Amino acid sequence: MKATVEQLPENRVKLTVDVPGDDVEHAIDHAASDLAGSLKIPGFRKGKVPMPVLLARVGKERLYAEAVESHIGGWFRAALHETSVRPASAPEYGYDLPESPGETFRFTATVAVQAKPELPDWTQLEVPAADVEVPEELIEAELEVLRSSIAELTPVEGRPAREGDTLVVDLVSGDGDAQRDYVVELGSQRLLPEIEEGLVGLEPGQEKAIEYGLPDGNKARLAAVVKEIHEKVLPPADDELARAATEFDTLDDLRDEIGTRMYGQIESEVENQFRAATAEALVDATNLEVADGLVQARAVDLWNALVRSLERRGISAEAYIQLSGRSPQQIQSDIEDEARRSLAREIVLEAAADELAVEISDDDVEALVREQAADLEDDPEQVMSQLRETGRLETLRADLRLRTTLDRIVGEVKRIPMDLAHAREKLWTPEQEKPETVAKLWTPGSKEPV
Repeated sequence: MKATVEQLPENRVKLTVDVPGDDVEHAIDHAASDLAGSLKIPGFRKGKVPMPVLLARVGKERLYAEAVESHIGGWFRAALHETSVRPASAPEYGYDLPESPGETFRFTATVAVQAKPELPDWTQLEVPAADVEVPEELIEAELEVLRSSIAELTPVEGRPAREGDTLVVDLVSGDGDAQRDYVVELGSQRLLPEIEEGLVGLEPGQEKAIEYGLPDGNKARLAAVVKEIHEKVLPPADDELARAATEFDTLDDLRDEIGTRMYGQIESEVENQFRAATAEALVDATNLEVADGLVQARAVDLWNALVRSLERRGISAEAYIQLSGRSPQQIQSDIEDEARRSLAREIVLEAAADELAVEISDDDVEALVREQAADLEDDPEQVMSQLRETGRLETLRADLRLRTTLDRIVGEVKRIPMDLAHAREKLWTPEQEKPETVAKLWTPGSKEPV
């Protein structure tokens, strides 16, 4: 699908799209099949009307008009993938009907687009950046996990089950299905929270009926019988632990390795947070008003993606709304807020990419694909072929362009410590002062003004 873009006044563009003859022929055949299935023509069964008879009955103009009208929306959306146009309104089409099935069909689509924002000087933006440090508590927690992994289990007598214990239980559902001698550690989240909570406090031989929620919002019950309780006996945190569970000879060496590894993980997370904060700061400084048409379209995409994700987990949209504890209106408002914010980031970064003249070559895209394919142990050639066939290669190029642009901006903004940013938020400024002539209105539930 070939498309050219012409900029028009008042934030509008006109796309001129050339549809290949094969696609035109497919559309005409599809329209002919639909018309043949809806018409009653003596001597022919529905859907079995030959093309010459159909043309004689409905006329070439009606058939071609049906073909264009039923496919032009898809052609327009396909053409958008070849451009950076973001329609903020429904397109106005202009075209002449094709003369024959095999010829290229040209149409125009005029749409309103988001106004290009005026970017601030981002080199003057101050963005808070967290310090990279590894709290001692994290190292201790990692050591506790290691101790727990090689701990010995010993039978417990004289007390009920508590979190951290390993139980042997029988679980029998309401329809008679049973799991006998099921081994579970309380707190490992292998069972639903309601079931784990119901097992806490039981002693060996004790039975309890436990109610729990299903993904569809309904309730179910099962009978749980505790047969055995075991607790972990943790080894001491010493050099012997390091030698038994790792390749290190001393506890100090092990602690150093844990600290170094965690430092790298925290450093990566801090950098990701700083990148996100930089994008948000640039959006805030731009004061961008995203077109409502774009927001609504993106919100629909986000909702559909959420529904598909829920369906893969066996959860209906209705059950999700019930479990979320929010009204449909609140969920819609949240999705629209997310849509508006994500669009604002993309629009601002696209404008910055234009200003910086960022270009992404085919080699850049291929290098990224190969890197990601290697991480997933996929065949890079096959991935590239799939991306080309689905038209997602240009989407990946656009994403990489925005990422590269953000890399440039992140390197040019002013990093300031978090403490300084918090201190500045508390500073008094003249804008915070209200004129003394402004009346303080008392409302029910508020304190009396003094």
